This record gives sequence, structure tokens and C-alpha cells, in this order.
Amino acid sequence: MTDSPQPRVAVLVPCFNEATTIAAIVRDFRAALPDAHIYVFDNNSTDDTVRIARNAGATVRHVPTQGKGSVVRRMFADVEADAYIMVDGDDTYDASAAPAMVATLWAEGLDMVVGSRVTEERAAYRFGHRFGNRLLTGCVSTLFGRTFKDILSGYRVFSRRYVKSFAAHSTGFEIETELTIHALELRMPVAEVETVYKSRPQGSFSKLSTYRDGLRILFTILRLFKSEKPLGFYSLGFLVCVLLSVGLAVPLVLTWLQSGLVPRLPTAVLCTALMLFGIVLLTCGIILDAVTKGRIEQKHFAYLSVPAVWLDEPAAQRSQVAA
Repeated sequence: MTDSPQPRVAVLVPCFNEATTIAAIVRDFRAALPDAHIYVFDNNSTDDTVRIARNAGATVRHVPTQGKGSVVRRMFADVEADAYIMVDGDDTYDASAAPAMVATLWAEGLDMVVGSRVTEERAAYRFGHRFGNRLLTGCVSTLFGRTFKDILSGYRVFSRRYVKSFAAHSTGFEIETELTIHALELRMPVAEVETVYKSRPQGSFSKLSTYRDGLRILFTILRLFKSEKPLGFYSLGFLVCVLLSVGLAVPLVLTWLQSGLVPRLPTAVLCTALMLFGIVLLTCGIILDAVTKGRIEQKHFAYLSVPAVWLDEPAAQRSQVAA
């Protein structure tokens, strides 16, 4: 039996002013995955990130549109590989975990493996970020069902199928939420493994704003709920309108039964308008739900059009290749 070609692994590093850490990122992932191709996608850095990354041996690409989501969109479009490792350029993730994550992807036939952050360092994962992550994870779980413990992790491994079927719409740090919901929406096989998370090296600063980016992520969840589950979204509006209409109408009906009169005509008109508006919302939800199902079906066809390269060999053999 002839050996099959070794799968292509690409390490994708989105960067903005990470001159302090980028050399260590490239060095550590080169040591962990000697055959992987390391790409640094620079997002208008004003420091020496580009020069240091090139000197370290990475392939550097430029993305002029600002924002991590814009970078991810470009990375997925430009790079050709069989497995994609995406990692933030702040040197807070454990590169030595990458071979095991890739092996899990191959061995179990998965489309995404998320590196769930585990740390003993208080400074590495601040309380505000930890609380916000749990809150947003709970929102995603409530709206979309089965989810992960750490939906905002910047350390993930993807299959080619996943990457080539993902149409990124987000522009900023909310991209991780969109990555998670894409997998849940298409019911892809996924997994989550714990990885060590460490604090940023001295001289390196986070670009994440706890409150501003947290609100953007929350609005992204609501936007995706509206676009991906329109029947549920508009049904909530229908339910609110019906409850308000009935609540306002009850006293009017009681008065009419007692006196045969409707003394508060404006309230009666408002009740009617609320009920009609609720019916319009429900109708919109039903129509958009049919449209969304067709769109999801097209996404699934795009997903299926990419061969599942790991399925042509026993899982154990693939695992050994990736390791």
C-alpha cells in the first residue's frame, strides 16, 4: 500500500502591531509543526511586525481593510491547505498543543477544533473578559443550541471544508462568534480541547476593548439570530405584540360586556394595530425562514463540494501523519 501525500498544514497569524511577540510565534509553531507553512497577515501595523515576521521565516501578506474579521476573510480566501491553524499574534497560546489539535481534527474527521483557554495567571484572562465570555457563550447556547465553553478563543484548527464554505461578514473581534455559529448552523462535527493560556509578554498590549467589543459581539449574536433563525426572532416580536394587544383589550371587553359601550376608542384602535403588526411580523418570519433554509442549503452544498481528505484512510493512520 503506497503512502498518501502528507496533508498540508497552514498556520495563519492575524497581526496588528505585534513586533514584540511575532518572532516567538513563528519560532514556536515552526518547532511544533516543522512542515507547516506559516503565514502572517499584517493589518496596517505601524511597528516592525512585518520586518520581524519576514526575518523569522514567515510568509507575510498585507490586508489594508482594518479589523480582525477582515483579515480572517482574506486569510481563508488566499491560503490553500488541508488543515488551517488560526492563532492570535500576541503569544498567549501554546504552540505545542497544535500537533494534538491537528491530530484530533484528522483522527475524528472534524471540521473545527477550538482551543479552550485554561490559565492559572490572573493577568492573562481578566475577570471582565472571563465574565463576558461566559455571558456571551450563554447567549449563543440559548439561541443556537449546542455550543462551546469558550466561543471567543482565538486558537482554532479548521478543515479545508470549513474554510472554503465560510463567508465572513464580521469586521472586528466578533469574528470568533461568527466562526462558532457557522459550525453550529451547518451541524459540523467539532470538538474543544483545553489549551494553556498565558499573559502577554511585557511591552505587548491588547487591542480588545472589554465593553466596546463586548457590545459588538452581543449585537453580532442578535444579528445572526435574526438572519439565521428569523422565525424564532420574529415570533418573539409577534408574541410581544399579542400580549400587549390582549392586555390592553381585556378592560375594554369587560366594559363593553357591562355597558355595551366602548368609551376608549383610541385604546381599541391601538389594540387592533398591535395585533395586526404582530401578524405581519409572524408572516415575515415564516417567509424569511423559508429563504434562510434555502441559503443554508446552499452553504451546505458549498461545504460538500470540498473533498473530505481524511476520510480515505483509517483514522489512526491520519493521526500519526498529523502528529
